[in-house]
Amino acid sequence: MALNSIQQIFFKLFAFIMSVIYSVNGGVVAPSDKDVIKAANPDAKLVFATVADPQVSNYMFDRYQSYQEACIDLRNAERLDAIVGVGDIAENGLAEEYQLVYDELKDIDARFIMASGNHDIRLRLYSQSVDRFTKFTNALNADGEPVKPYAEGKLAYSEYVNGYKFIVMGSDKMVFEEAYISPEQLEWLDAELATEKGKPVFVVVHQPLKLTHNLPTTWGNGTNKEAGSIGAQNDEIKAILAKHAKDSTVVLINGHLHAGFSQYSYEQIEGFHSFNAPALSIENKDGEDGGNGSGLTYIVEVYENEILFRARNCRTGEWLPKWDTKITLK
Repeated sequence: MALNSIQQIFFKLFAFIMSVIYSVNGGVVAPSDKDVIKAANPDAKLVFATVADPQVSNYMFDRYQSYQEACIDLRNAERLDAIVGVGDIAENGLAEEYQLVYDELKDIDARFIMASGNHDIRLRLYSQSVDRFTKFTNALNADGEPVKPYAEGKLAYSEYVNGYKFIVMGSDKMVFEEAYISPEQLEWLDAELATEKGKPVFVVVHQPLKLTHNLPTTWGNGTNKEAGSIGAQNDEIKAILAKHAKDSTVVLINGHLHAGFSQYSYEQIEGFHSFNAPALSIENKDGEDGGNGSGLTYIVEVYENEILFRARNCRTGEWLPKWDTKITLK
């Protein structure tokens, strides 16, 4: 990625401040390399990691250090075919923040499937946010094809990795906390799912559906049923996913809640599967048995007859098998 001259000055200043902080605090602590990321079985057809809510900031130094430590584990992986970003990649959608994210991921030999979140788009003109986020994603995929949005100037797109389709949804206008999914994107989602009849397909969107994954309690609001959800188009999205789940294995992956692994991380909704990925860099809450703290991710392995979501702490380099989930393919 290329920063302009003013951005480069601020970036160098940030790097200097970070070096001072690290010298005082002992620096970045690498995770254990005793059990690096690799598929449970060598016949996996696809292996990818979720990167949800890193919200990397150029002034929240502890969060950036957590992100760096987690990324060491991802870079040490024996195999990752894709990195799936589940939104809120940057705290304030700044070019300098995307540069920090990019620097830790760029050396991973994988396809980057990046979804935008509310933090990525909510502080500036929508067109500027789209341009910045798209350039960031394409920079990560510099050796491959650029992403192709469903319409010019939008954030939603689809693509295949190892023959498996990823459908990435994104807000069609600037909204502060939720997302706005236009009728055109809903129609596109329906058509994209229709092409995968009988196949597993992954739908990636930052915000979860309402009243799922312990919402609204997870959002700290026990009275507003809309709290923490994707927003006004919730019911239409759910209906489309349920429609295609009759013929295909539809897997929805979201983030946004900053919730650690728990009984609420996975649920089935009208025939499709929904996973709430924990935050990679922000401290997670509501978790159990290793679910709190940061550095948490899913390592997802696709096999001939099943999909395995494996829970992992990337900051310690440890698997958390209690929270693994297996899906039998249709």
